[in-house]
Amino acid sequence: MQVDYKKKILQEIYKIPDEKLPNMYKIIHLLAGELTTVTKKKGKRISLKGIWKGSLIDDSLFTEAKKSLFSYEKH
Repeated sequence: MQVDYKKKILQEIYKIPDEKLPNMYKIIHLLAGELTTVTKKKGKRISLKGIWKGSLIDDSLFTEAKKSLFSYEKH
């Protein structure tokens, strides 16, 4: 059955004029990439581990940011 679909797809491709093939290639390339991508495992992300180590940030900055971003909340 799988071979039948490949044959049908190839038959359709042969019908496409040569000047349209570059565009068709782009479409097939993008589509194949979308259909064959493997989802990555979600795991612990530690690439930024320790980035804030030793940083001193005033709590008033967090409070001010929360007020501006979440004005609908009680502060």
